[in-house]
This record gives sequence, C-alpha cells and structure tokens, in this order.
Amino acid sequence: MSTHEESRLARVALTWLAEPGTRSVYRLVAEIGPVAALDLLLDGGAPQEDLRNTVAARTRAGDPRAVAAEALRRTDRLGARLVTPDDDEWPTTVEQLRHLRLDLPGKQRRVDIETDPPLCFWVRGSWRLDETLERSVAVVGARAATPYGMHVATDLAYGLADREWTVVSGGAFGIDAAAHRGALNAGGLTVAVLACGVDRPYPLGNTALFDRIAETGLLVSEWPPGAEPLRPRFLIRNRVIAAATRGTVLVEAAARSGATQTTRRALALNKRAMVVPGPVTSAMSVGAHEILRADSAARLVTGLAQVLEEVGPIGELAPVPRGPEHPADLLDDDARSILESLPRRGTLGVDDIAARAGLVVRSVLRTLAMLEELSLVVRREDGYALADPAGHPPRSP
Repeated sequence: MSTHEESRLARVALTWLAEPGTRSVYRLVAEIGPVAALDLLLDGGAPQEDLRNTVAARTRAGDPRAVAAEALRRTDRLGARLVTPDDDEWPTTVEQLRHLRLDLPGKQRRVDIETDPPLCFWVRGSWRLDETLERSVAVVGARAATPYGMHVATDLAYGLADREWTVVSGGAFGIDAAAHRGALNAGGLTVAVLACGVDRPYPLGNTALFDRIAETGLLVSEWPPGAEPLRPRFLIRNRVIAAATRGTVLVEAAARSGATQTTRRALALNKRAMVVPGPVTSAMSVGAHEILRADSAARLVTGLAQVLEEVGPIGELAPVPRGPEHPADLLDDDARSILESLPRRGTLGVDDIAARAGLVVRSVLRTLAMLEELSLVVRREDGYALADPAGHPPRSP
C-alpha cells in the first residue's frame, strides 16, 4: 500500500473511531499525520480519557482499518469518492473550513466543543468540491416551514443559482428542500451536506431530490457510506455548512431550531449571517427574530439584492426600497402647501388659497401656474381645483 493510500485509509478509520470535529484527533493528525495518529490511538495513547474510552468501545465492534477498507470499497461501488486535504479538489480557498475554529463561550455540549475541521469528505457527484464551494451561500431554515417561508427560500435560491452562486443546504424537509429545488429549477448548482452516508439519503421522502442533486450538483458528508443519521450528527454537520459558504441565510426557524445553530456558527466564524424576517405571530419565526435581537452582526435581508450585497463584491449595493414616484415629490414647500390648501372636492379662489397656505397672493398665482402646467391643478371660472389623477373633470361640491 502506498503512503497516500495508507493516509487515506487512516483518515477514514479515524472518522469511524471518533465523530468528526473531535479536537484532540484533529490536532494529533495535524502534528504527527493521520497514520501515526491512528497507531497512537489504537495503542491506547489517546491524550484524553474520554477519547481512550471511545476508541476502546469502537475497536470492540471491529478492526478500524478493516472497517475503513470496506468503506472505501463501498465508496467505489457507489460511484462516490473520498476527498482529503491531500487532494487537489479539497477546498483550501475556503479559509474558515481549513482553519475551522469556533469560540462558543459557555457551551457545555460536545457538539458545541468538538468543532474542528473535517478530516475528509465523501462526495457524490461530478463537480469538483473546491470549485463548487468557492462561490456559495447557505440557505437554511425550519423543517415545518410555512408557505411564506417556502416561497421565500425558493425565490432566493432560484435567484442565487441564476447568478451562478452555489446554494448549500442540509437536504431536510421544509426550507432546505425548497432551497435545493429553487436552485435546481434555475439550472444552477446546489450542494446537500448530509448527516449520514451519501448512499443513505435522509429523510427518505427526499430520495428523488437527492438523486437530482447527485446528478447535477453534489452530495457531501463527513460520514462513510451506510452511516446512520443520528441526531447529534445534524448538529455536527452544521459547522461545515456555516464554514464552507460565504454566508448563511436563515429563512424561518422556531425557538429551538437546528437552523439557528447553523446561523450562530456562521456568526462565530465572522461569516455573513443573514436573517429573513417573518410574521411576529408565527412560531416559525421566533428563532430567527431572536438572532436579530441578540446579535448586532446578524443582518436583516428581505430579498435577493440584499443577500448579494452581503456576500458579493464590495460595492454591489442593494437598491433602497422606494414607493412609486409622483410628480408632487419634486415640489417645494410652498407648492405643497398650496396643494394641501385645495379641497378634495370643489374649487377655491386665489385669496382663500393664499389665506389657507399662509402665502402672498402673487406667490400663489405664480405657483398655481406651475402646478397647472404639471397637471396637478385645474383652473375654473370660480377658482382652482385639484386635478383628478384619472383625468376626469373635478367634481363640484
């Protein structure tokens, strides 16, 4: 076996021995390499007792090298591939993925502490992993999404894909699936980052969607083929979604949603974290609104242009929302006062207009002539009246 093959086998074995993100394992690999790190762990030399216990428990279930070899054979049969930091397509330009470090003070759970970079990825699809993630945005949200959230996610993903951005999500029901479908409908790239093997799509109801993604985009996982979608793995994979993309858009999220965790990881990595507001009466927007309230770095976005302003080149600013323009918008204060002085119905003489507007008659006459040219007022025998926007003659009182 060549050194390269031995290194790949060791990375797979280490991923099986300890869940991805385990800090002590990643540091051992960085210091002494994957092969030596595997030898050390199998000899009982893990630096922490809990890791030694984990390794001992796993090795009772099988030989890690034999398990890894079978995983690689299964990968080949599936038509997938293993991508490691030694491969050309490893996304080295995604700085936060290469140096993934999360500072989450006060957190006690393992998934919030063991957040180091991946040792390897399983990839299903023909696109290169690095090129696919180089210009990517994550769109995440609630599984039990509302029609409003589904509509927003689909539109955002379609617009991003149409502008040649890769849409990344987790493949779940609700917002994730809407984001993937929006990108697919635009003929663009989408990536599903899974919490199980790339041959074991979860949820099963999205199997057809995963097949479409594999044909035109990528399925990506840190777990080998056949790995089960255990609950903690969804939280573990969220750090990859946050780190591998230029920004994360949270469309809908309840108070205890995994999607809010993805957004908080993006914030911890100093990545662009964007939140779409929802109805204050919707339980599916409570978590999203709380992020906006609690973290000033989170940005409120209401459409594609604002998302592109956050993740695109400097200077790509979203237009300021404006209502329809009216001729009266360009008037000075005197002209506005005269218009406000005119009754909604009927006419008014010049002297009465001057008195109501608090202006001298000469100024009122000059301004009325200008307003008449702009078709904002009409002159009658008994005075002036407001012009009807529809072009009908003003009605008499």
